[in-house]
Amino acid sequence: MNRGFRGMLVIVCAVGLSVVALAEEPSSQSRRRTPIVEVFERARDAVVNISTTRVERYQPRGFESPFDEIFNFGHPAVQEINSVGSGFVVHESGYVVTNAHVVGQTSDVKVNFADQHTEIARVVAVDSEHDLAVLKVDAPKPLPHLRLGRSDDIMIGETVIAIGNPLGLKHTVTSGIVSALDRELVFSRNATYSGLIQTDAAINPGNSGGPLLNIDGELIGINTAIRGDAQNVGFAIPVDRLWELLPSMLDIEKRQRVKFGLAVNGPDARVSAVRADSPAQKAGVQVGDRLVRFGNQPLRDGIDYYVHLLSAKPGEQVALTLDRKGQSVTSKIPLEAIPPPDGGKLAAQLLGVQLAPIPDSVRRRYRLPADTGVMVSEVIENSPAASAQVEDGDLILSVNRIPVSNVADVGLALEGVQSGENLMLGGARLRASPPFRWDIAIRAGRGR
Repeated sequence: MNRGFRGMLVIVCAVGLSVVALAEEPSSQSRRRTPIVEVFERARDAVVNISTTRVERYQPRGFESPFDEIFNFGHPAVQEINSVGSGFVVHESGYVVTNAHVVGQTSDVKVNFADQHTEIARVVAVDSEHDLAVLKVDAPKPLPHLRLGRSDDIMIGETVIAIGNPLGLKHTVTSGIVSALDRELVFSRNATYSGLIQTDAAINPGNSGGPLLNIDGELIGINTAIRGDAQNVGFAIPVDRLWELLPSMLDIEKRQRVKFGLAVNGPDARVSAVRADSPAQKAGVQVGDRLVRFGNQPLRDGIDYYVHLLSAKPGEQVALTLDRKGQSVTSKIPLEAIPPPDGGKLAAQLLGVQLAPIPDSVRRRYRLPADTGVMVSEVIENSPAASAQVEDGDLILSVNRIPVSNVADVGLALEGVQSGENLMLGGARLRASPPFRWDIAIRAGRGR
């Protein structure tokens, strides 16, 4: 019995030795190098883990001022909430894409790369409606970035690969197939995501914002949600939505007070619109032109164009080389600076109020932060503000849900608002007993 047992051990060991020898053969690793392995090895350096800190304030019991509870302007207690998510480098100069819900309402965002180094990131743009955000890190050298594919040719059943930070486990790769297309998720009355890719690749909390790749290593989706009541049911935003939204999210004319006049879309960096009376129109740029070079730099795609334009300075001449029906055309276009709007004038015209800074005595009495609101010094008779029952002495704290801290902020919030357009004002009435905050809908018009 013992001899037989020893014989079995010898046989097992012999088999084990043969397996080890086989594993050391060069051909074995090549047989195990699947397309999924190759995609991961090509993409991993462009995938990042994102850690955020969100500061939440809450008012403890026993307010020091009777107005603290109403305005929350006292000294609320603070607690920090840390969370993790995923993202990917979309441009080698340091632009990173993730989900809006990963970085929403955060005070500190850090991007962790595959080589273990960490960079502080700033939030460039957030589109909460489509759950997308763009971050920027300072890159001392060009970063590995993902190649954006297309989502209009995705096949149900094709292999996909997800890379991310599920449950804090950095650079985890999972694979599966496309389970369905054009799915819709309703999160609340005000939050519905449509056109989503459904996949059975394992996606868990922390994968949000990470890439969904096809077998060619191209980005076809941004992982965004899971079904908590199911296994292996995950959803991704199609990459075509990213192609559509990134030009707006990176638009220098929305981020700085400049005028240029070009809308450029897609992988081929083609001009889709030229605004009337813009520097681009005056320079002769036409719809359908394809951008080839920005200064001396070749342009890879439309995203590359917007990133280059973000580095230009107001007043600078931008040299663009265009392909127009096979002919090379060079245009020099000035990036024109736009003077800030007159906030007091716009408030009088569109709201029917005269504005003034909040007096220091009022700030001290009600313990208002220095960066909070403006005061209504006069309500113009028969104006939209008068119809909405705004009163002299009221504070205006936000315009169209954008916080304002001075008259210039009001001007920026009202710029582009047309007469007859509806907007929201948020404010406070300190002279009431007790004081209260208010939010009103107002139809912009012309004050007298």
